[in-house]
Amino acid sequence: MQTVAFHTLGCKVNHYETEAIWQLFKQHGYQRVDFEEQADVYVINTCTVTNTGDKKSRQVIRRAIRKNPDAVICVTGCYAQTSPAEIMEIPGVDIVVGTQDRAKMLDYIEQYRKERQPINAVHNIMKNRVFEELDVPYFTDRTRASLKIQEGCNNFCTFCIIPWARGLMRSRDPQAVIKQAQALVDAGYLEIVLTGIHTGGYGQDFKDYNLAQLLRDIEANVKGIKRLRISSIEASQITDEIIDVLRESNIIVRHLHIPLQSGSDTVLKRMRRKYTMAFFAERLNKVREALPNVAITSDVIVGFPGETEEEFMETYNFVKEYKFAELHVFPYSKRTGTPAARMENQIPEEVKNERVHRLIQLNDQLAKEYASQFEGDVLEVIPEEHAKEFGPNMLSGYTDNYLRVVFEGPADLIGKLVKVKITKSGYPYNEGQFVRVLEEQMQ
Repeated sequence: MQTVAFHTLGCKVNHYETEAIWQLFKQHGYQRVDFEEQADVYVINTCTVTNTGDKKSRQVIRRAIRKNPDAVICVTGCYAQTSPAEIMEIPGVDIVVGTQDRAKMLDYIEQYRKERQPINAVHNIMKNRVFEELDVPYFTDRTRASLKIQEGCNNFCTFCIIPWARGLMRSRDPQAVIKQAQALVDAGYLEIVLTGIHTGGYGQDFKDYNLAQLLRDIEANVKGIKRLRISSIEASQITDEIIDVLRESNIIVRHLHIPLQSGSDTVLKRMRRKYTMAFFAERLNKVREALPNVAITSDVIVGFPGETEEEFMETYNFVKEYKFAELHVFPYSKRTGTPAARMENQIPEEVKNERVHRLIQLNDQLAKEYASQFEGDVLEVIPEEHAKEFGPNMLSGYTDNYLRVVFEGPADLIGKLVKVKITKSGYPYNEGQFVRVLEEQMQ
């Protein structure tokens, strides 16, 4: 039996796509082994969001080649799409496939085995206008299922290479989304996370269909789904119609991830982000009106070229005033090939790191504050894994509003919807006490 090993770098979309590629190998009779073991084929799904992503990707490729010099080495993903020639130069790489045509990977492997000639199968992604169907009926290691609904991005922010790696916006057919969502629920998943490169842009390339309608259709047609989460949505995509859907829905969770990137209008302009802080604030207020106690999480880039102390403080004060539930804080990192990498006034590393540190301290304080509102409440949690670092029978999972809760309970609760009382709030986790399993899923 042929064996295949995978290594995924980068984002949720990459993890989703690795699972989809594994399904293809599985249908061809392959057995999956750990990446650290000997395999006949190694698939490395790469990331290129930063220069470090490229470097890590190269390290992993070399590691696979050392593991088994006779194996077929396949490199796919974003770094493969933007720099195929660079990857082909690594001695031992056999096949490079970008962020499309993944379904042909097995054909390329056959071709390589016959001809023994390296294959560069990367094409111009900008010409692609069709969503590549990649189905994942279940996930090897997860209790939360991701469902990819769109690909690509039309925004061209000055710090970002992703449109060049993923191409322009294209949405998945709504019927295909509903069909896969049902298959995931039938496979036992209670929560589905809608994901994509620019998830909230779903439907922009359709004539009469948008994200709000997709959310309604999933709720109306997918039997047995308990929770629906949107992995990320831009402020500009939170339309009044979306807010109505959030207000009326029984399955969309009280959590939105809305990337801020900066809280300063002048920095946002240099980033080529398409909103002002006044607009962002107005949308936040509307969302909070519709979903009381909603967790708003966000991404912030600190130390963007030219960022002054005043501009940084605008971000700091905005975050403080609007009380985000959690932030992912990144120091700006130059990405070769993007306009921002060529800008003047690059910020020294120590200034960036000091600002990152200040924002992370604020985040810890705000996250604790957000969680403290729920101390003593009974919330619904889907346990995802054993939390052995807290004790032998400890489980860890998330509430609908994205609080991580650790509590004691038997292993068979994993993947079920259970009621847990928050006994001690905190960050990065809360302590809880198991109350009961929700009846409707007791067989």
